[in-house]
Amino acid sequence: MQVDTILEKDLQLGKANQVVFSETLQALAHHDRDIIAVTSDSRGSGKLVPFAAQFPEQIVEVGIAEQNLVGVAAGLASAGKKAFAVSPACFLSARALEQIKNDVAYSDNPVKLVGISAGVSYGALGTTHHSLHDFAALRAINNMTIVVPADNYETERAVRQAITFCTPLYLRFGKKPMPFLPQLYHGFTFGKGRIVKEGNDLAIIANGETVYPAWLAAQELRQKQGLQATVVSMHTIKPLDTELLEKIAANGRPILTVEEHMVHGGLGEACASHLLQKGFKNPFRMVAIPDEYTVTGSQLEIFSHYGISKEGIARTAMELMT
Repeated sequence: MQVDTILEKDLQLGKANQVVFSETLQALAHHDRDIIAVTSDSRGSGKLVPFAAQFPEQIVEVGIAEQNLVGVAAGLASAGKKAFAVSPACFLSARALEQIKNDVAYSDNPVKLVGISAGVSYGALGTTHHSLHDFAALRAINNMTIVVPADNYETERAVRQAITFCTPLYLRFGKKPMPFLPQLYHGFTFGKGRIVKEGNDLAIIANGETVYPAWLAAQELRQKQGLQATVVSMHTIKPLDTELLEKIAANGRPILTVEEHMVHGGLGEACASHLLQKGFKNPFRMVAIPDEYTVTGSQLEIFSHYGISKEGIARTAMELMT
C-alpha cells in the first residue's frame, strides 16, 4: 500500500506504549541478568507485574519514595547494572529532580529514567498528576537525553536501544493504546526524527501521543484543503534533530509543533529557538497546553479543549497558512 493512500481505517491499533515497554524489557531480561527494574510502588501502573513474577531477583521496590528510586537506580548503574527507574512521570521529574541532576546526570550514571502515565494520561486526577513540566525541567539538565516514542514500533526500538545506551536517558510513555504509524523510512535512532508523512505545503512536528492526531490532521488537510503536510515524529527532544529541522525549514514553509506539554520549555520552544538562531523566518506556531492549570477531563477531552486534536491541529494549520 502506498503511504499517501493510507487512511485512518488502515492503521493497525496496537497497545499502550508503557505496555510495550514492559513486554520488551521482559523479553530482553531473558538474555540479560543485568537488567534491573526499580519501581516506586509502580509495578502495577508500569505493567511490570509479569516482569516481577518471572524475574523476582531483577526488580527492586522502594515504595512511594521517588528520590530513593533514583538514588538506588544510580547506585545499581554505577555497579554495571542496566537500571530502569520506573515511576509516574509527574512524580519522577519533580520529586526526584535533585537526584536526577546530581546522582544521575552529574555523576554520569547511565540510568534509564522511565516516566509512565505521562502528559495528561491521568485525566481527571488533575494537575497534581499531570507531567507538563518534565521536558522543560530535564532539558535544562546537562548530560540528559530525552526520548518520547509515538507508537509501539518506536517504543520497542527505544527500549532496545536504551539497553546499550551509556549515558543518562529519560523515556516518556503514555497509557492510551496507539496505532502503528506509517513508516516512510525504516529505522529508529535516538536523536533522529522519523518522518511519517511527506508534503511540500507545511510541516507538523510532534512527539509522543500527539503524533497520531498530527497525522490525522494532515490527512484532513489533504482531503478537505488539498494541502500536503510533512508530519515528523520528533521523538528525541534532546538532542534535537537539528539537521532534519533545518531541512524541513529550508523552503520557508510554515511549521507547526504539537506536544502534550506546557507551551513553555518543550518541543515547540526547542524548535523555535534553533530556527531563529539559524536565521530561518518560517511562519511558526506551537500547539501545546497554555500557561494555566488544565481543565478537568479525560486525556481526549483535554486534548480537544486545547486544540491537540485532528480538528484543532488542522484549524491552527489553516490559520498559519493564511
